[in-house]
Amino acid sequence: MGATLRALRALVLLSGFYLISLVLLAALAGVDIALYHWGLRGIGAVKIAIVTVLLAVPVVRGMFMLRIPAAEDPAAVEVGEADEPRLWALVREVADASGTHAPARILLTPDVNASVREDAKLLGLRPGPRTLTLGVPLLTGLSEAELRAVLGHEYGHFTAGDTRLSAIVVRGRAQISRVVEQFHATADGKVADERERQERTAAKRIAKGKKAREVDTRHTGALYRGMARLYTWYATVYLRASLSTARGQEFAADLAAARIAGRDATAAALREIPVLSAAHGFYLDSYATLGLPARTLPPRGQFFGGFGALLTARAGELEKLRAGLPEEPESRYDSHPPMAERVRRVEALPADGRGPEGDGPALALLTDPEHTLTALEEAVLTAEALGFRRTADWPELLNVAMAEGITTARTPLHRALTAYNGRPATLTDVLDAIDEGRLWRVAERLPLSEEAAAAKGRAFRQFVRPALGDSLRTMVLAEFSARSLLNWEFSWSRAAVLRLPGAADDTGASPEDALEAAVDAALADVPDTAPLRALLPPTAVQPA
Repeated sequence: MGATLRALRALVLLSGFYLISLVLLAALAGVDIALYHWGLRGIGAVKIAIVTVLLAVPVVRGMFMLRIPAAEDPAAVEVGEADEPRLWALVREVADASGTHAPARILLTPDVNASVREDAKLLGLRPGPRTLTLGVPLLTGLSEAELRAVLGHEYGHFTAGDTRLSAIVVRGRAQISRVVEQFHATADGKVADERERQERTAAKRIAKGKKAREVDTRHTGALYRGMARLYTWYATVYLRASLSTARGQEFAADLAAARIAGRDATAAALREIPVLSAAHGFYLDSYATLGLPARTLPPRGQFFGGFGALLTARAGELEKLRAGLPEEPESRYDSHPPMAERVRRVEALPADGRGPEGDGPALALLTDPEHTLTALEEAVLTAEALGFRRTADWPELLNVAMAEGITTARTPLHRALTAYNGRPATLTDVLDAIDEGRLWRVAERLPLSEEAAAAKGRAFRQFVRPALGDSLRTMVLAEFSARSLLNWEFSWSRAAVLRLPGAADDTGASPEDALEAAVDAALADVPDTAPLRALLPPTAVQPA
């Protein structure tokens, strides 16, 4: 009965859209009937009739957008029970505990997310086949007990009938947004046409030696924008009502998860998901996609598979994130309540005495995790990316990526000296410019703040010296990289560390320390490029 009432509410909200449309059509028709009744004839009546018909077109189109958008599978690997018997066993076990039946399909995706979909009939009143999508990063980062809580949450949506109602709610949002977009698009088109007409008229007046009138389109398309505002107002009402229901459904699903998997496992899973989401985004940006500019990928199966190594190496950092979930401001337009509030509600439940049973890693539920991670790459990456070179290991990927970035870099100093000399600049040109006292004139061509541009003498040098140091250091490293003399130390737990060839000197200074000292000497008020020239490979640069 609860599902039926929610379906009825969704239907009422959607019917409001049709009611507004019918009222608008009746009003437009009423205008034409009234004009005819009052005896208005001629070109004026025809123009008004045309306007009312044009206004009615997007309204009628919106009313006949009855088709619910077809559900599309995300890029994923579909696994059957024969492929992953242990995962399916857990899915069925949680379904039985929830009092519902298991989904017909399981899709493994590359996202930190789990969701359910039910292709229901008759406005959600008649059940349909179900699909569970489960992110492999969740399996990588969650324990089996936490995964049970996630599944319990998703089945909470099944038992409440929430998944059956999503189609009608999506239909309403899509229809309203499409009608609003049509009105705005028509208004924009009217404005563009009117602006073009006025500009042509102005050009003709100027050609005749007359003063052109200012282009004014402030009132063009006003009727269409007014119609759009009406639908926008109802869209606001619709979203507030439907999303408030969605937030309540999330709280109810959390309670279902706690009943099935236990309070502690559910709270732990809720704390873990935003941490995994942040860590996975960092992993993709800083590790997995590091070699894309060089058309290079990690070893096969490691594009998503390396995530587990990062989680292990940065366990201390991630523990701090788990302990302090940020307080997010709540909005009436959020489909989910703030995670911190959800955790508080679950942790406030009475203790149920359930310990960490099934506390092994969820990824171990897969028969062959490496095979699944490789299959996920094949399903998700583009055909072009799958054709990229594969490195033997992560350190090689780092060196390839950094070499590409450094050798192709065009620093601000390189661009400034190129503009100054009128030809492509080299490191030799930079060092010669320093020795000849031209560096600070070149520096005037760097991108400068207002304060730096206004500074003179020593103050100006202080402003630009950091940018010059970064540029000069990069150009020097490019010389080492071009001769394969540069190495980067890979780490999952910290940023990559640069390693230059050579050993520490008698004072204990490393080659990296020597480079920093040489760059500082070259950019000093009384410059000396000799230390830097001495560090460079023999063929990189000749003395001035």
